[in-house]
Amino acid sequence: MITEPKSFNACIQESLQKHWDLDALTDYGVQTFQYKDVARIIEKLHIIFDICGVQHGDKVAICGRNSARWGITFLATLTYGAVAVPILNEFHPEQIQDIVNHSEAKLLFVGDIVWPKLNPDKMPNLEGIFGITNEEYSLLVGRTEKVRFSRENLNRLFGEKFPVNFRKKHIQYYIDKPDELAVLNYTSGTTSNSKAVMLPFRALWSNTDFAIDVLKLNPGDKVLSMLPMAHMYGLTFEFLFEFMCGVHIYFLSKSPSPAVLMGAFANIKPRLIIAVPLIIEKVVRKAVLPKLQTPAVKLALHTPFLRERVKAEVCHKLQAAFGGNFIEIVVGGAAFSQDIETVLHDINFNYTVGYGTTECAPLIGYSSWDTFKQGSCGRPVHRMEVRIDSVDPQKVIGEILVRGMNVMLGYYKNDEATTATLDKDGWYHTGDLGVIDAEGNIFIKGRSKNMLLGANGQNIYPEEIEDKLGALPYVTECVVIQHDQKLYGLVYSDPEEVKAGGLSDAMLEAQMEENRQQLNQLVPSYARVHAIKLVPEEFEKTPKKSIRRYKYMNYPV
Repeated sequence: MITEPKSFNACIQESLQKHWDLDALTDYGVQTFQYKDVARIIEKLHIIFDICGVQHGDKVAICGRNSARWGITFLATLTYGAVAVPILNEFHPEQIQDIVNHSEAKLLFVGDIVWPKLNPDKMPNLEGIFGITNEEYSLLVGRTEKVRFSRENLNRLFGEKFPVNFRKKHIQYYIDKPDELAVLNYTSGTTSNSKAVMLPFRALWSNTDFAIDVLKLNPGDKVLSMLPMAHMYGLTFEFLFEFMCGVHIYFLSKSPSPAVLMGAFANIKPRLIIAVPLIIEKVVRKAVLPKLQTPAVKLALHTPFLRERVKAEVCHKLQAAFGGNFIEIVVGGAAFSQDIETVLHDINFNYTVGYGTTECAPLIGYSSWDTFKQGSCGRPVHRMEVRIDSVDPQKVIGEILVRGMNVMLGYYKNDEATTATLDKDGWYHTGDLGVIDAEGNIFIKGRSKNMLLGANGQNIYPEEIEDKLGALPYVTECVVIQHDQKLYGLVYSDPEEVKAGGLSDAMLEAQMEENRQQLNQLVPSYARVHAIKLVPEEFEKTPKKSIRRYKYMNYPV
């Protein structure tokens, strides 16, 4: 295991030179860039940065849906020595504008869907705004003569700099230092408003180096990018690490509906799949559980000589739904249903669950699928320590504390939040609660901010109740809240599922009461739910599909 970080930009440069003629990035169904194309466009962006007067450490904001040019812009920013500010395009326009201003970004690169919603006058400190489209970067707003000149004369300037041909030997990137700021990442936040996480180059290098070491992808392998690259989970594990390996990365150019995803999986046959629980759970609930609940399959599962054959067949069909060529599916970003995980484990499906936070860029825990312990989220990754703040870390739940190379520098312009989260000994206080077994497997039990206090002082972890409630009939999504020391379950039911079941409103209410009674037999007396309230729409979520539960704490019951 390497303990001293290498230059992250040097790793990017090495990958470009090593994989020069391979396919690198594809906007699915639109266009493909080879590694040499990426290098050429990076060089053009460096010319723009230079002419615009961008200095090392200046901020460059990027906001748009995943695309090849989004990724190239990010790489160009880092390799120039500027700080990338990726912004989730799902954020409200006002929030995007606030982030641009808060980060003191000098330039903004923006996608065609986001741009019409923004008001440039509310981002007065930007010197230029460029479009991220299938064409070369168009200048949308140029507030200085330098910015306008850089774009209008870009091709001429590039030709003058490389009068013969642009070759591998011409690549010479900024050499970063381990603790130098690389990325300013604004968290999507399930418990509060977003904070600006300062991630150093060492954290990016440590995450990608670990992934290269354990996931063993080869040049020419293919992956499908589904998660937003403006979030560290998608950025690191669906883009950066694969780019270092010479992998061919596909970006969906359409909304990732189940039909679009299944078609892309079948066509691309990705070698590795990175997913949030919601994607896996939807596929399993629609494609696997119904098969397991037919009378013939139930009988076969209780027949010793048929059981393993049936499980293998179900596993094979599920693998085929994801393209049938993947080493494993890594699930992370939100809590995974124990009900669904039990099914996957029982059929010997090649999945694993990781653990991370934006503040660790993002990785904290991981184990490969064949050593993964069900219910856990892996063991501490290279160059990271994990401890539980409790009297008995194996049995008594406590806050999960982590320390190591992946940990952030702090929160930008927020010393109070930094001091509250990073202690003097370098331990990052995650706010997650859990235990860790003798083998180092981490088990998350909930969020400290989500923990509720029972009438007699008992600690109640709503996630544990929600996991059991979510497995009951017609519960698509749920959140457990507390009012006047009573617990209430908020439930959203999929209208299509309700319609298919032939349930009227009254019948659905009756089913929820039956669910409540069944749930209360599964939880301790102090964690029993007083009533279930149906909500009319899906819960509002972060881009990584975690429910923004803080928005429902005062929901009328």
